[in-house]
Amino acid sequence: MKKIWPFSFYFLYFAAVASFLPFIVIFYQRLGFTGTEIGLLTGLPPLITLFFAPMGAGLADSTHRHKLIMAIGLAVVIGVAILLPGLTSFAAVFALIMLFNIFLSPIGSLSDSATMSMLGEQRSMYGRIRLGGTIGWGIFAPIAGFLVQVQGLKIAFWMFAGIMFIALLVSQRFSFGAKDEHQQDRGGIRVLLTSRRWIFFLMAAFLAGMGVFSVAAYLYPYMAELGATESQMGTGLLIATLTELPIFFFGNRLIKRFSASGLFMIALVLIGVRSLLFFAASSTYMVWGVQMFSGMVFPAMWLAGVSYADENAPDGLKSTAQGLFGAMVFGFGAAVSGFLGGVLLENIGGRNMFLVLGIIILAGLGLIEGAKRLFPERELAQPEVL
Repeated sequence: MKKIWPFSFYFLYFAAVASFLPFIVIFYQRLGFTGTEIGLLTGLPPLITLFFAPMGAGLADSTHRHKLIMAIGLAVVIGVAILLPGLTSFAAVFALIMLFNIFLSPIGSLSDSATMSMLGEQRSMYGRIRLGGTIGWGIFAPIAGFLVQVQGLKIAFWMFAGIMFIALLVSQRFSFGAKDEHQQDRGGIRVLLTSRRWIFFLMAAFLAGMGVFSVAAYLYPYMAELGATESQMGTGLLIATLTELPIFFFGNRLIKRFSASGLFMIALVLIGVRSLLFFAASSTYMVWGVQMFSGMVFPAMWLAGVSYADENAPDGLKSTAQGLFGAMVFGFGAAVSGFLGGVLLENIGGRNMFLVLGIIILAGLGLIEGAKRLFPERELAQPEVL
């Protein structure tokens, strides 16, 4: 019965995000913001996430108030979503988007940490629980696309707020495990950042974030360049979502076959290749074809990354480790992708933007692999236990 709560949370959380995030750049464009302003709005908030995801998760670990921190974060983002459609000035939108990202940033890491804790000895089944998010995204992406086309962009914000409120209620049924009174944090996040193993992993997560966020933020504007309607955009997202299902369902077998670190690196290569395929696409239907392949990439990367972080985090730092991983993907990597993508989109268009990002990701991966051979990994020390 415990598994129904994280499954339901993922379903609701990603249903809300699918109703909102893909349209945010179009919202900025319709407000008349410049490419530089859009780059700031999509680039700076994830950079804020870089600091607040591990900070929020670390605060939850140190105070053992995980559910309270989740509730506050979700309540704030709901309020922001309600206010945003009524704003028109860049300064006001920028301030609320910053607030939105600060309070949303630790939510994903805390939900992953809770899921791992509630699964106990069945941690390898994480993918089947996370499948709830894929189903929620797949159902609501086309619904949101249709409603936005008929009712306008404001409906996306209302959908997000309503669905996320239900997710807030569900999150209060999470369990994060009993607090160990004998364990103290002897270094916190510094324990992770002094390990070569973690440094290489986080560098790779940064590249993953660039590839993931570029598609999440700029695929719809690129499809608009190709003449796609909002419904066709939603259909493209649905195609990618459907191909996620088998990867999440059989994720435990993939990790057993390739290991968490091996699967993570394979997924990174595919993320770079995906960007090059988007460059090669020249019509909406070709983008749909890439999306059939695209959907398999993110779940493989995320399953492997969450599993690797859980396996290699010291006791008492599980949420912190997930927060750090999430910060590199949706914080630092997304920030660079957002800044660079906004400028590239305006100056060279969506197709060439994906070409540049694909080259950066694959070249960066090659450098990381070379560095790993020059500077071998070492084991991560466990914090002291009194």
